[in-house]
Amino acid sequence: MADEVEIDLDDLERRMEGAIASLRTEFSSLRTGRASASMLEPIMVDAYGQKTPINQIGTVNVPESRMVTVNIWDKGLVAAAEKAIRESGLGINPQLNGTIIMLPIPDLNEERRRELTKVAATYAENARISIRNVRHAGMDMLKKALADGMGEDDNKIWTSEVQDLTNTYVGNVDKALENKQAEIMQV
Repeated sequence: MADEVEIDLDDLERRMEGAIASLRTEFSSLRTGRASASMLEPIMVDAYGQKTPINQIGTVNVPESRMVTVNIWDKGLVAAAEKAIRESGLGINPQLNGTIIMLPIPDLNEERRRELTKVAATYAENARISIRNVRHAGMDMLKKALADGMGEDDNKIWTSEVQDLTNTYVGNVDKALENKQAEIMQV
């Protein structure tokens, strides 16, 4: 029975790593004053009756350090893409040039930097919640294993392992948040 729990521990770790990967993706979308194609990744555009990632309706480029361009393939989607960018909360004012949407990246002021650190903190808290949900699932597996005949000593050992894993990944989230906030506040 203990071997099955060990395999599940690997699964819990994989799921917690997924929460960290998702956090990294969300952090990459927060701009720090430099242009990055990844900052547009979370933007979804109403295209053909469904939400579509912006990078699937056009080519995202970074021609210079303060400019991102999106070359929309279908002229009919230019307005929808522009609207999605405006409503994304990135604080960028898109400029149209035919089917190309130009996004000049302004310098961040102190107020906007503070707002972005709060957004980063929200992303980090969501990652912590995901990790704790995985921990909860692991604890449920251990309760079931205990009911199915696992010894109490083994159960305590595995409970400790799951908690240690959770603490490690929550620590990773805290470290990532601290680094991202420092990067955002850097002038």
